[in-house]
Amino acid sequence: MIPVERHQQILAMVAERGVVSFAELTDRLGVSHMTIRRDVQKLEEQGSLLSVSGGVRSADRLASEPSHLAKTSLYNAEKDAIGRYAAQYIPLNSCIYIDAGTTTLALARELLEREDLLVVTNDFMVVNLLMEQSRCRVIHTGGTVCRENRSCVGESTARSLRNLAIDIAFISASCWGPRGLFTPDEDKVTVKQTICEVSSKRVLLSDSSKYNKIATYLALPLNSFDTIVTDGGLSSAAQTALSKGKWELVLAE
Repeated sequence: MIPVERHQQILAMVAERGVVSFAELTDRLGVSHMTIRRDVQKLEEQGSLLSVSGGVRSADRLASEPSHLAKTSLYNAEKDAIGRYAAQYIPLNSCIYIDAGTTTLALARELLEREDLLVVTNDFMVVNLLMEQSRCRVIHTGGTVCRENRSCVGESTARSLRNLAIDIAFISASCWGPRGLFTPDEDKVTVKQTICEVSSKRVLLSDSSKYNKIATYLALPLNSFDTIVTDGGLSSAAQTALSKGKWELVLAE
């Protein structure tokens, strides 16, 4: 049996049962444990499944966007580390975009003393923080209000971005993987695509818990980004896969 046939059978078993052990895969396919390990690593690098202790499971699908409130208590140490790292590499007198999200909000907290920056954002939490506590100049995009995420989305938001020239865009993700950045909310797609078009440099800020998850809409392919900043919780298989890309991969600690 050639590798592609094994891969198809592995994916079929995982799709049928959700979780399959390595022992079951070796018995069913009649190959060695090491061969199965190599097959699983390849499929995990492609974002098709996830390895777990003793076996594999299907990749997670995000059905709806978590609210801002739901995300505020999750992975805060990782988000703070990502925000601290990203803030160090913003040149003087930059015009930057900060996308909506709790990881990007952590970046905004690091910029309160920067009076040289012009910050563009679609996030109400970010704009309120900077308006009340920072020395930055601030532009809010406006647009259709998404109450759950405290942000603006849709074509009206994208239209306001098309009139700008951004030096660095810091883009958030609710789920991402080898194929790119996904969202369950179609109105977010045009905003993320537009900010990529008008920015000289694009940086993905996302903690590792969101890796290898998918949603309905592919907003951006991963090669849209110059840099990916995540945390050390990324699996070794994921690190191997991502290290092959044209982007810089940073594990913030």
